[in-house]
Amino acid sequence: MSPAVAACAEPAGTVGFLLCRGGQLLRAAAIEGPRMEARLLLSHVLDCRAEDLLRDPRAPVELQKAQRFAGLVQRRVGHEPMAFLLGWQEFWSLRFAVSPATLIPRADSEALVEAALDAFPDRAAPLSVLDLGTGTGCLLLAVLSEYPNATGVGLDRNPAAAALAASNARALGLAGLARFLAAEWAAPLAGRFDLVLSNPPYIEAAAIPGLMPEVAAHEPASALDGGADGLVAYRAIVAALPRLLRPGGRAVLELGIGQGPAVSALARAAGLESGPLRADLGGIDRAMVLSAGTRAAA
Repeated sequence: MSPAVAACAEPAGTVGFLLCRGGQLLRAAAIEGPRMEARLLLSHVLDCRAEDLLRDPRAPVELQKAQRFAGLVQRRVGHEPMAFLLGWQEFWSLRFAVSPATLIPRADSEALVEAALDAFPDRAAPLSVLDLGTGTGCLLLAVLSEYPNATGVGLDRNPAAAALAASNARALGLAGLARFLAAEWAAPLAGRFDLVLSNPPYIEAAAIPGLMPEVAAHEPASALDGGADGLVAYRAIVAALPRLLRPGGRAVLELGIGQGPAVSALARAAGLESGPLRADLGGIDRAMVLSAGTRAAA
């Protein structure tokens, strides 16, 4: 028995032992908050709340469940994202199923939802919404949850992502308001929209290997890679916006760190006007609101 196991006070096969051992393995792998992550994984396996595990550390755990927990810990030791292990991630107080086909929703992206709510303060408005690169559908579905009379379309070039987003819409009771298509940006669309949302790939290709391993090794490269300068997707999206936006419409785009000036320049060249940037909870400019200018399509 290794010293790490011997240091665990509770008997083997109990809640306390599994939490102790799991936390030690996660700490050795430089996982932040290892004890909390161990509790999240064990509560997931036992289908209980994390705080319930603290009530009886000597409670026995069935062998099969203990083995499942050990397998999840080993995957987390390999820096597989916690959301993939649990199968879901919360966004805008909604639960979204996740898979390796999509980016994991992040709290930073909630700045886009906030910007959309500011742009259209009438929650009863019958908005038409388009989400380009929808992934899990989190942006579109979060917005639709706030506008009961709105409808939306989500596009993703990965068919597996579009299917996952549709499944999330059904799980959230929003399937009647949204439809999802597998397509390259806005290529198949002929209609126009009040609100266009997008969290496009914006990481410079050369920077991806240096990202934290949870991202670089496990999240889809196609949803990260913005080309040599990080702006390839923005060029395609911004060029399409004049024909996609209705008069008075708005587009809300997520930005990478420091990309505001470059995306603003692309917008101006397309005849679009940009409003103030909205920061995320970390104080980083994250959401840019664009509107049709004088050169936009009639």
